[in-house]
Amino acid sequence: MLNKFGPSGHGEAQVQYLDGDFRVISPGTYVRCAISDARIPLDELKYWSVDLQEAYATPAAVLQRHFPGALKTQA
Repeated sequence: MLNKFGPSGHGEAQVQYLDGDFRVISPGTYVRCAISDARIPLDELKYWSVDLQEAYATPAAVLQRHFPGALKTQA
């Protein structure tokens, strides 16, 4: 298996998310955010869920997935 420093290839990577790290299973240059479907370059990937095996583009996306009511504004 490749690690995140292996050949990058082009297109979407297949990644195994680990505690504090991730492993590139199939080379690519990005993964997609599970919430927004935004492309996240592998060198900018900071947020993911080990349990759900999915990536997030921003801290707000993490909150939206795990605490859906946390970002709702109160009137």
